[in-house]
Amino acid sequence: MKRALISQKLWQDLEPLVPVCKPSPKGGRPRCDDRAAFNGVLFVLMTGIPWEDLPQELSFGSGTTCWRRLRQWQAEGVWDRLHQALLHRLRQYDQIDWSRASIDGASVASPRGGRTQAPIRPTGASSAASAMS
Repeated sequence: MKRALISQKLWQDLEPLVPVCKPSPKGGRPRCDDRAAFNGVLFVLMTGIPWEDLPQELSFGSGTTCWRRLRQWQAEGVWDRLHQALLHRLRQYDQIDWSRASIDGASVASPRGGRTQAPIRPTGASSAASAMS
């Protein structure tokens, strides 16, 4: 791998969280290395480039392969486990900058006894005469 976004040491810590995929009994092309695909996913997410524009020179696999691996790992809950592991590691080394943390109010429950919203007036069709007729 020419350009790794994560170190070999970090990958050794994260690799057990990634499920092992058995080769197909039908054969076919060998599966792209998980570390390379992981680095490809990170590269696309960090740069914002389209998946199909992932440079082959980086040896991360194709953009389609990385996208499929992202989708598969998301469905299997791998990203949640990786996120927790990375947060734990950052906490160990006191590397979380809490001055940049924020809470989105849309995801925080209202306290008990909070204000209730006013009723919303319907905007559907009414029996009133149309100004167009």
